[in-house]
Amino acid sequence: MSKLYDIYATPLAQVCLLGLVCLCCPGMFNALSGLGAGGLMASDITLTNTANSVLYALFALVGFFAGSVTNKLGVRLTLTIGSFGYAIYSSSLWVYDTKQVSGYVIAAGAILGCCAGLLWSAQGAVMMSYPEEKNKGKYVAVFWGLFNIGGILGSLITLGMNLNNSAGKVQTGTYVAFVVIMVLGIFLTLTMLPPSKIVRKDGTRVDVAKATHWSDELKGVLNVWKEWRMLALIPAFLASNWFYSYQFHMNAVYFDAATRALNGTMYWGFQIVGSLLIGLFLDYQGITRRMRGIIAGAVLFVVLMGVWGGGFAFQLTFENDFDEPKHWTSSGFGGPFVLYLIYGMTDAMYQSYMYWLMGAMSNDPSMLARYAGFYKAVQSAGAACAFGIDTGSVRLRWACLISWLLLFVSFPLIILVASKINETNITEEDFVGPEKTAYEVTDEKKQEETA
Repeated sequence: MSKLYDIYATPLAQVCLLGLVCLCCPGMFNALSGLGAGGLMASDITLTNTANSVLYALFALVGFFAGSVTNKLGVRLTLTIGSFGYAIYSSSLWVYDTKQVSGYVIAAGAILGCCAGLLWSAQGAVMMSYPEEKNKGKYVAVFWGLFNIGGILGSLITLGMNLNNSAGKVQTGTYVAFVVIMVLGIFLTLTMLPPSKIVRKDGTRVDVAKATHWSDELKGVLNVWKEWRMLALIPAFLASNWFYSYQFHMNAVYFDAATRALNGTMYWGFQIVGSLLIGLFLDYQGITRRMRGIIAGAVLFVVLMGVWGGGFAFQLTFENDFDEPKHWTSSGFGGPFVLYLIYGMTDAMYQSYMYWLMGAMSNDPSMLARYAGFYKAVQSAGAACAFGIDTGSVRLRWACLISWLLLFVSFPLIILVASKINETNITEEDFVGPEKTAYEVTDEKKQEETA
């Protein structure tokens, strides 16, 4: 029993479990969003864009304070509350598909915005603080891989149910399947262990200071605004989800329902590839951590500029009123299909790099929860603006250009932050001694609480 518990209490096991939670909830939501218009008719894209604007606006608002909520309630309870919103949102699309109740879709978007802010703050605290420093890049890749299997699974479900569907929307049963999987994710959150029970292989343990008063937690939130590195990364955070509205809109306009599902499957699949590539490099021990950060940032800049330059050239060939959606058997399918896959791969590389940079700033779960909340808040503010602009029927070429320019201006500050990375944030107080197991540490905690 002790050995099984020790395995279960390892950072890798907990990050994998977190990945499964996010596979079932935000991963499936991504599959749904990636279909364009939430899988509905392309004519319904104004409704889903409105819901997404409300979603991301509240996500941004809650995100700024979500780290404090995570520190007060704990990781497990915060994840449980956060995961409920995803099932509610999917059910709203199910109801709209059958009853045409548009108000529920927008209300569900608002609920999900609040819940997602909580879930992603807790997720960031776990993913960035649990691993040893030398494994942070790989653990981000492990999480990102499991998380995006949700997008792949959701897209495969959609593809299987709509293989012979020539209509512009997915079948109703698709939404039922998504809701069931998201409910499973809610139950998975209940199996997570608190950070204080996690012991790393190097003998250090993940320990969190006892929850403070709400006023102290809010002061901690304000202190994030005093961290110059987080402020310098605001343009990068803003850009990191801005392009979703453009990419998903382009997918909805240019491809038919079955092909959109195929594109989604491959888009999320290539996210796994991108995260693994950059994660393995960022943990390479042959060069210093600072140099790894600088090199990764420089390579990302070159790759992203090339991809978005090609994407803009493609976007100049059609616009929002395109009325001949492509099937995978159509001529002109191959190039845009490959472009869409590379969009997915570079998205994962960019976001994984953001997580690695924040994880290099601290090993403290409480601080990283606040960092994650801040990151997701700014990221969601950008997404809210982007979906709001998309709702206004802005031409796709301008949406593409804005996304490209935001990525471009983010890189000078990214490189500046990478150049200031410390080689380690470990202190002597982090060690519990290699002779202690996770089971023994948990037993000690119980004795301390009893005393």
